[in-house]
Order: sequence, then C-alpha cells, then structure tokens
Amino acid sequence: MNSRKNICFITARPEKSHGKRVLEGIFTQCEKYGYNVTVVSSLTHLQNFAKTFNTGEQNIFNLIDYSNFDAVILDTVTLTEDYSGNTISRISDRIEKECKVPVVGLIVPYRDFPYIRNSNEPILREMCRHVIEVHGKKNLCLLTGPQGHTEAESRLAVFIDEISLHGLRVSDEHIIYGDFWYTSGTKLAEEILDGKVSMPDAVICASDHMALGLMERLSIGGVKIPEDLIIVGYEATSEAVLSKISLTSFESNEKQSAAEAVDFLRRLIEPDAEIMPYVSNMENITHLGMSCGCRPESERYADIFKDALYLTIRNYSSKDFIENIDIGQLMESYLFEKLTSSVTPQRCIDNIYENTNLIEPYVNFYLCLLDNWLDIDEEVVSGYPDKMRLVLASSNNGEMSFHNADRSFTFDTKLMIPRMHEECEKPYVFYFSAVHFNEKTLGYAVLQRELDSKKPINLVYRNWLRFVNSSLEMVRAKNKYMVMSVRDEMTGLYNRRGMYEQLEKMLTLSRSSDKLFVAVVDMDRLKYINDTYGHSEGDFSIKTVGSAALKITGAGEKCVRAGGDEFFIIGVGDYSESDIQSRVEKFNEVMNELSDNSGKPYIISASIGCYIGTKDSFDETLSMADKAMYDSKIKKKNHTR
Repeated sequence: MNSRKNICFITARPEKSHGKRVLEGIFTQCEKYGYNVTVVSSLTHLQNFAKTFNTGEQNIFNLIDYSNFDAVILDTVTLTEDYSGNTISRISDRIEKECKVPVVGLIVPYRDFPYIRNSNEPILREMCRHVIEVHGKKNLCLLTGPQGHTEAESRLAVFIDEISLHGLRVSDEHIIYGDFWYTSGTKLAEEILDGKVSMPDAVICASDHMALGLMERLSIGGVKIPEDLIIVGYEATSEAVLSKISLTSFESNEKQSAAEAVDFLRRLIEPDAEIMPYVSNMENITHLGMSCGCRPESERYADIFKDALYLTIRNYSSKDFIENIDIGQLMESYLFEKLTSSVTPQRCIDNIYENTNLIEPYVNFYLCLLDNWLDIDEEVVSGYPDKMRLVLASSNNGEMSFHNADRSFTFDTKLMIPRMHEECEKPYVFYFSAVHFNEKTLGYAVLQRELDSKKPINLVYRNWLRFVNSSLEMVRAKNKYMVMSVRDEMTGLYNRRGMYEQLEKMLTLSRSSDKLFVAVVDMDRLKYINDTYGHSEGDFSIKTVGSAALKITGAGEKCVRAGGDEFFIIGVGDYSESDIQSRVEKFNEVMNELSDNSGKPYIISASIGCYIGTKDSFDETLSMADKAMYDSKIKKKNHTR
C-alpha cells in the first residue's frame, strides 16, 4: 500500500478559472506535505442543458470509495451550481453514510460540514473603489447571486459596506439577486431596457458570467458600454477577456482558501506535523478591460487569446506539441474521424492508445471499462459494477503499457485504480473522469500527472474524452450488428455464416496432421411439441438442445445453430475414431439431464451423428455426420415402436 496521504477533491469543471485557482492552492500545499491528490470531477457545468449527458458525467461521483482516502475536500462552489441541489445532496448523503475521514468544504457552507471561508473581502472592496474613485460613478447597481446563498449575501454585504464608506447609498431597486450565471445578467438588462429598473451609472457584478450576460443584452438593446454604463465583474475568467467588449474583472483569491483547506485537514490527519502556510500574492488582482473604459492588459490578453486560438496550419516545435497542445491541434488531428472509423472494438482501443499523445503531459493514462461494455442491450446509468476491466494503460515512465485484449484484466472497483495504491517516490495527482455516452455509463478514465507540474486538465482533455466516448459507443453498435450477422439471435450460437468464418480461421491455424470433426444434432419430435404445447415451448426445447450441444463442444471447437432445430459442432485437431462414441454418449447423458431438470410435461430429446474426415473435405464430412445422425434417429424410432 502507498504510505503517502491521499486527498480526494470532488469538483466540477476543473479546467475553468475557478478550478485552476483552487487546484493550484491544493497542489501547492500537498506538494509541500508530500500528499497525493485524487480529483474526481464532472467535466460539464452541473446545469448543462444536455440533461442525459450530464447524468453520465455525474455518475463518476458514484465511483468514489472513501476508504481509499485520508481526507476529502468538497468544492461546494461548483457542486452547488446545480440549483436543484440534487448533485451535492447525493454526494453528501454518501459521505455522511460511508466516509470515515475528515471532510471540508470550500467557500460555500453545506449541511454541517466544516468549510473554509474565502479571503476575498479586500478584492470585493477594491472593485467598489475602482468604480467610485477611478471612474467617479455614484449611482450604482449591485448584481449578486441567489438570495439566501451564503456567498451571494457575503459579497453583497461587502459591496454595500464599502460603498457606504464613500458616503453613497444603493437604492433598493438597484440591489438585484441573480444566479451567478449569464441568465440573471440578461434578465437585469431586459428590465433596464424596459424601464422596470432605472439606468444606473455602473453595475458591479458578483460574477463574470452575470456581467457578460448583462453587457451582451444591453449592447443589443442599444446601450453603449462604457459610454452609457460601465460594468465590472468578479472571478477574472477567460470569457471576460474573450468577450466582444472585454470585461474589467477582479481575480478571486480561491488559491488561498484551497490551501487553507489542505492545512485544515493536515491538522486532523497529522496533528503533530508542521503547517507551512500558503502566502497569497495580492498583486495583479485587477484585470482591466473595455467595459469600464480602462485600457486592457495586453500581455494577459495575449496569453488567453493564444490558449483559445484555433490554427489550422502551424509550425509545431517539439515543446509546443508535447507541452502546449491546444484545441486547434486536437481538432486538426482528425482524432474524431480516426476513432469513429474503427471497425472492431480492438481497433478502437488501439486507436485510442495511439492518440494519447494529444493529452500530454502525463505519467500514466488508464481506460477502465465495464466488463460487458460491448453488450449494447445492457445499460448502467447509476453506479458501477463490483469489477471493472482495465483495457488500456499508457505510461511515459516505463510502467505498465498495453492495449491488447489478452493483457486486459479485471480488478475490484472499490480500488478505483490499482496503481493509485502503490508506493511512489514523489506525489502525484490522479484525475478521474466519466466515460459514457449520454446517460449510459461505459467506464471511466484516469489521467496521472506529477503533482509538482501543477498542470490541471483542460479543454483539450475534455474534448479528447468526448471523442473517445462517441467512438466507444459507435463501435459497440457496429459490434452488435457484426455479432448479429454471425450469431443466431435465439441461442447466441454461431449461424452458418459465422461457422464458415470460424472454420476458415481454424483451418488457417491448423497443423498438417490435423483432422476435421463434425457432429450434427437434430431435435426429435419438435412438431409434436409445437402442436401440443405451443411454439413458445418449441422454442424452449430448441434452446435446450442447443445448450446440450454447447456443453459437449470442446475447447477450440465451435457450436452452430444451422437452422430450425438443427445444430453442428465443428473442430479441427488430433481426433480419433474413439472420440465419436464418447461424444455421442456424453451428448445423450447431457440431453437426458437437461430434459429431466426442465420441469416440462414432455421429453426433450435429440439425435446426434459424428464423423471425422480430412481438413479439405468439409462438405463430405458434414454429409457423413448428417447420415450418421439420421441413422441414429431411425434406430431411436424403431426402438420406440
């Protein structure tokens, strides 16, 4: 077992600005203390309009086995973005029932879990000072989150207090509760345009998304930003820079809160260990944009534009390709086309393995799928089975690497990933993400990186994984149709087409001395059972005979439903005449046992004939086995008379 402490961080959208800042704080402290970090996350906003897709994403939270961890950090900020409360409620119910280790929330309180408050009061006050002192605005409007929401009320209270220190007062009509999302900004804009809310000089928004929704709708309505109205936001998101009118925004100090959460847990899990406090850099928290009339920061804007830039043709240096793969490189790799063109399940897994370079850098990457993931009629929507199959492992440090089916193996799901529990020389971060198609769970992926790289997963990884999801679902559908073309639907045995495919393979792999074995099985009295008891009973009897034939099918042999109530067994190998009598006796024994145990008011029986011929005489061998079967059937009828 790994002696390192392992902190589980449960979150959503870790590639966004909030997630990046929180992870930096967690990684910094865990690196100091030598802890591993496991990030279990949904890669979509919990309010994503694609409900079925969100269901599949959020099933990853059901994978967590809390006995694997020494402590848990709940990102109550993102987990409460599902305003129904269902997501965090389900997670918390399991924590309260199953988790025996310390748990702490971030910034937003939930239930009775201890939580770390944010350290953002100086930043919120600076927002107000910028609007009042730099731009001289006095008629202010405040847009915050949901009424009663702890963080929304806290931000609002700081805004009001700082404004009052400047001798100003905000009217009741200009104190607006929203949802931290674009929608409430759009709603406020429409109310201003309709005259339901008077036009202020400035709007101070408690989130960038609300500010962006407000700014976009006002601009469409003819309001000039910043000439008629200035707007500032909070959180310094990438979207703030990429907006048509860049948004002035103030960076949250979530790194500090996340670091304090790790220190809080360290005091509980290692009471005598040293605490090395995180020191925040409070400089450069203000990021200027066009929305307030200030001159934007060119260097920061260039970096964010570079991250978002989609180039179809570029000169890749080795460093760029390995360390800075962007969305343009992902899309221009034609990965989606490569993956979805996979004809067989194995080729699909091969293609995924061959394109893991697009999610560099990583130490190890693992793809874990349901053991029966190819069964398209089986659906898992909630939770995971007791066993998972590791179908792919890719390593950049000489550890386990494979993608062939014969090297895949199952493991106990409660381990989550076996390698996470092995001793390691340095701390790592393990990212767990759902592998699914809409609400149907196929498995999960695990990306392992060195903790000191402080490199979170990003938009490239999220979309790379979506391509993997779609390709796995597509190859499942292809596989079903392929199986249907070579398998009998009623019994699951090979049909005649499948028989000839398998025979060709057996002959290709055979030795010169090998012989061909064929057994023909034909059910007795099917018409009597159909006429007397009905066709459903006839179908039951056919399947029973098929089961008997399958039970006497040897290793390397194939059992075939040739049509109706007739079955074949074919094999290529070292056969002798004595095999014929022993096979007939074994079949009759199995057939009698299945009939006796069927509980039916009729006898289920079948006749069998076997023959051994040369490898190049299939038709002749089949004909002779068929003749032997009819001889047996005639003898049986005469004996009955």
